Amino acid sequence: MKLTVVGCSGSFPSTESACSSYLVEADGYRLLLDMGNGALGELQRHIGLYDLDAVLLSHLHPDHCIDMCGYFVARYYRHDGGRAAAIPVYGPDGTEERLSTAYGDVPHETSMREVFDFRTLAPGKFTLGPFTIRTDRVRHPVEAFAFRVEHGDRSLVYSGDTGPCEALHDLALDTDLLLCEASFTHGKEDIPDLHLTGREAGEQAARARVARLVLTHIPPWTDPLTNLRDARSVYDGPAELARAGAVYEL
Repeated sequence: MKLTVVGCSGSFPSTESACSSYLVEADGYRLLLDMGNGALGELQRHIGLYDLDAVLLSHLHPDHCIDMCGYFVARYYRHDGGRAAAIPVYGPDGTEERLSTAYGDVPHETSMREVFDFRTLAPGKFTLGPFTIRTDRVRHPVEAFAFRVEHGDRSLVYSGDTGPCEALHDLALDTDLLLCEASFTHGKEDIPDLHLTGREAGEQAARARVARLVLTHIPPWTDPLTNLRDARSVYDGPAELARAGAVYEL
């Protein structure tokens, strides 16, 4: 299983990275976790426009989903003789309506459905290609999900956006890699059920006995080295900052 960080900036793109988007590949199958601001352009550094097999959207804030509007254009108005075939797009309830509204002028009300096979997320387990996906709701102001992606005896967990919660702990238990948001700074921001600090991300990793921690979704106004230091103060395993273009082999 191969994980590529397409984008990892939180809230809005930075000068170094697009917003949240992560490509997971195994056995020729390509799965994208989120497609935030700027991610569609960066994705083309790694695969072709029409090489994706499925998309999982953790929630419907723009920094996690808005480039799906541009991706609709690429698939619907494909310039080589016809529309691209519909691929599964899993998201919270109302994903199709949210993306259609954001696009603003779809040719007709079912246009997005012609290239995206929308499926509503719910806590539980399902299969996509060679992957087993486990998902649960996490703590955020809108309906939001974390994902555990398994292939054989290997796994990775993506937190999406969340405050501390048992759902993330349960998904992350004994995973090989926890890709965990760390938007807030310990001692500076204290807003319940919104985001994790670097220290809280480290605590989640330590308690769940994860093999490796990668901090992501750090906004441009936050010092990432402070959040990494705070995570390492409570987690003894390998911990690092996500960066655009980084690749992890699991």
